Amino acid sequence: MNIQLIQCTTENLDAIQTISRDTFYETFHEQNSDDSLTAYLNTAFSAVKLTAELENKHSLFKLLYVNEELAGYLKVNIDEAQSEQLGPDTLEVERIYILSRFQKLGLGKVLMDEAIKLANEMNKNKIWLGVWEKNMNAIAFYEKAGFEKTGSHSFFMGEEEQIDFIMTKHL
Repeated sequence: MNIQLIQCTTENLDAIQTISRDTFYETFHEQNSDDSLTAYLNTAFSAVKLTAELENKHSLFKLLYVNEELAGYLKVNIDEAQSEQLGPDTLEVERIYILSRFQKLGLGKVLMDEAIKLANEMNKNKIWLGVWEKNMNAIAFYEKAGFEKTGSHSFFMGEEEQIDFIMTKHL
């Protein structure tokens, strides 16, 4: 299995938009109404919003290719780009998204290792993320990676309020 991580730029907008929508839909469509999911996908992964995220100097996207096929991506944030302000010594893992057909191949660990490497390079002491309280597979993955539940915050899927656990790992 040939794995490549490539830093994403605005030139990759179509790819990041497609994989964002596909991975999010695959992961959450069974637990959410079509209306809420459609509203979220159209807002969170619009070309305008993703372009702004790609142009933000405090955010970084890495595309994950397996045998030259786009399989997933990583998005991390520092400083004011973080969705919660947990201090200047933190890096947020906002997204580790992998298409379902590429899951259970160790690719989540590849992306998490990259996030930890980036945090270390930026001299961050903690790495954190938000994960939906009902996403048991992701929670188990993060706990195995050394993350602990340290709080929670609201996440809106369309008009529906959901709860994300905040999980933190000290480096």
